[in-house]
Amino acid sequence: MKRVVGLFVALLFVAFAFSAKADVFKMNLNAIYGPKSIHTLGAMKFAKLVKKYTHGQVVITVYPGGSLGFKGPELLRVVRDGQVPMSDILMGVVSGSEHVFGISSLPRLVKSYKEAWKLYQACKPLYEKAALKWHQKFLYAAPWPPSGLVTKKMIKTKTDLKGIKIRTYDRNGAEFLRLLGANAVSMPWGDVYQALRTNLINGVLTSAESTKNGKFWEVLKYFEPINYAYPLNMVTINLDYWNALTPAQKKAMLRAAKETEKAQWAYSERINSEDLKIIKEHGMKVVKPTKEFENQMDAAAKVLIDEFLKKASPQEKKIIEGFVGK
Repeated sequence: MKRVVGLFVALLFVAFAFSAKADVFKMNLNAIYGPKSIHTLGAMKFAKLVKKYTHGQVVITVYPGGSLGFKGPELLRVVRDGQVPMSDILMGVVSGSEHVFGISSLPRLVKSYKEAWKLYQACKPLYEKAALKWHQKFLYAAPWPPSGLVTKKMIKTKTDLKGIKIRTYDRNGAEFLRLLGANAVSMPWGDVYQALRTNLINGVLTSAESTKNGKFWEVLKYFEPINYAYPLNMVTINLDYWNALTPAQKKAMLRAAKETEKAQWAYSERINSEDLKIIKEHGMKVVKPTKEFENQMDAAAKVLIDEFLKKASPQEKKIIEGFVGK
């Protein structure tokens, strides 16, 4: 019943999405990270290109920092029901609703941007199908820079992680850390810095980009580039809004999405190198993991990948097995 009401409301919003000028169609895009985040910048670039390629006929306003009130696991439902027309969504966070969206955050499945791109291309048809199931059109996806381990003390083996409280961003990360002996903690991104200052947590599983943006050098000392994952954020649009567009407008939006995706992948790789230099300049020590720790992480990753495969569709299983052990 709630979904029916939600779709009815969405249709009403679509009906009123046109401005006083009958040739302008307006939509909001919910962005879950701050205005300087790689994915919010990507959403803004996308909105700018849509306006350009539709000659001002489609205008998208990006709301960063989850300011529309939606930030996490509810986002597939929120877009489906038309509470927001469009949203930037961290795939791993909604994997509880749709299994396939957990693939990009599987630990140590890919260990380079080249491999991450190949995995994305293999999975993209499944992502598009899953989005349709949730009454939305998949537009594009782009990766975070690879997740690293940011801590107060150097981690040489999993023994050094025992009892350490580390904030992670999804269920895969939480299980991975637990298998290595750490205490995984879930909390909103906005609370992380203060939690580090007060020792509520002792580390973060995140990228060099987020380490830089969070100024974690003020509260943490080590960044270990463990190539945990290259997690994807996707942008989707509610199907009622999508279907309200003209064929020409849809074509323009897909053009904008394709260009944004290409630019975001290149930008992610470039800033990862730049960010590592910046955090070093601010006194952080970037330390490669020891061989022993690499082996321990791979063993933990295998447990999680095997568990994921138990619930995987035949298509998911085929794709993942093509990357395991490479």
